[in-house]
Amino acid sequence: MEGRGNRAIAPADGSRHELSTRDEILRFIRDHPSCHLRKIKTDLGLGMGTVQYHLDRLAKAGSITSQRHGLRKYFFVTGVFKENEKQLLEMISNETVREILLFVVEGTNPSQTEISQHIGITAASTSWHIKRLRALGIVDENREGKFKRYRLRGEPSQLAALLKTYYPGIWDRWSNRLAEMFLALSAKEDET
Repeated sequence: MEGRGNRAIAPADGSRHELSTRDEILRFIRDHPSCHLRKIKTDLGLGMGTVQYHLDRLAKAGSITSQRHGLRKYFFVTGVFKENEKQLLEMISNETVREILLFVVEGTNPSQTEISQHIGITAASTSWHIKRLRALGIVDENREGKFKRYRLRGEPSQLAALLKTYYPGIWDRWSNRLAEMFLALSAKEDET
């Protein structure tokens, strides 16, 4: 029996094998929005050429869209996400950025130094990630004296919903902390 990693590219004749592989890749992208080429290849155990071939066919058919940031291209099923959701999903697919975002949501407008200390990364790394988040309009920067403080732009509930739907393992770990935060936010809104 031929292993998954040894699949050959099927002829472009619409054969059953070719369609099932393409459907498998499409399902994977649907279940893992903002995935990239290597993740698809590795998680599905397919050859690089096979994945590239089917991604090209899916894009030409209008089934998927992609966004390039840096060296990676992130894939999404067409028509499912708004632009800001795509950007947020792309960012939370990175563990360090996810930790930064969750700390920003959880904290009270943390500074870059506070983020670096909490996450355990250098100030330069924090600065680089924050610049990307600001450029995409995900976080806002406010000056307080000599400090720059950061807050999530938009509703934290959108981040929570995407985590719960597409990163359930992470959601389970963070749900108690997020629930406490949302209760505190609700209490503050009720006071005003």
